[in-house]
Amino acid sequence: MLISGKEIRVSGRAVRVGRLDGEKFRFLEEPEQVIAALSKARTRIDLFTFIPRLSESIPSYPYPMEMDNFAAITLTTFDEWWNKQLGFKARNKAKQAEKKGVVIRETPFSDELVRGICEIYNECPIRQGRRFPHFGKDLAKVHHEEATYLESSVFIGAYLGDRLIGFIKLLIDETGTQAGLLNIVSLISERDKAPTNALVAAAVKACEARGVRYLTYSNFSYGKKQSDSLSDFKERNAFKRVEVPRYYVPLTPLGHLALRLGLHRRLSKRIPEPLAEKLREFRDAWYKRKFPALTEAS
Repeated sequence: MLISGKEIRVSGRAVRVGRLDGEKFRFLEEPEQVIAALSKARTRIDLFTFIPRLSESIPSYPYPMEMDNFAAITLTTFDEWWNKQLGFKARNKAKQAEKKGVVIRETPFSDELVRGICEIYNECPIRQGRRFPHFGKDLAKVHHEEATYLESSVFIGAYLGDRLIGFIKLLIDETGTQAGLLNIVSLISERDKAPTNALVAAAVKACEARGVRYLTYSNFSYGKKQSDSLSDFKERNAFKRVEVPRYYVPLTPLGHLALRLGLHRRLSKRIPEPLAEKLREFRDAWYKRKFPALTEAS
């Protein structure tokens, strides 16, 4: 639904939660205006949630809040990041890509790019120990999804010859001060060439060239789960955990009750971490039995 010129996405059945479409890549300049319009909307929204960009990380709105986080690099120059922030292992991996013939370059959005992305998406159904949500998508679906926010997107490809073996979709916010890695995926079969590390380096260069101050890569950690292979990758590439407030605005009596009882949190976040860890171990074991070759590669 469109509210005050902003696309609002609504999820949930019993408790309907609204949030800005493209959250963590798009931000509200005047949240009070949007909240006032939502309270009068015909579509029922019980609870509205939003987060600010990193430059506004000090709590400044009078709404209930909890702390959320970004995985972020605060940028000055590429050389500063490369020589002083980036770990030795990640720096060597980024160099390794070039030595093995990988060429990294910004690339325009095109049917050719979409075909390459589709091949990467459909290589493996399991990534990072869980089902990969893009696996099985056809060209039309991939084109539709990757064509979003084109006016503020930068695509960077990792090429081996003419073949796309990895890519980044970098999305720059409305102020030009913060950019996020909306997608960063490479072929598992080419992981020995370290294209993903080289792509991160290219993203930092792209941000420097455009005067972007912050580069983000989604969350550093999720809920009570503090570390996994993805957060380790982020840390090796100099992403740090930066906390920001997440605001919650109840718009109905049900929204007030849900917030009071903690029902605004996903079920996965309400499960005690020891139990959640056991469930993840069970899931990983199941995937290894079902997709032995693929999960070993991932």
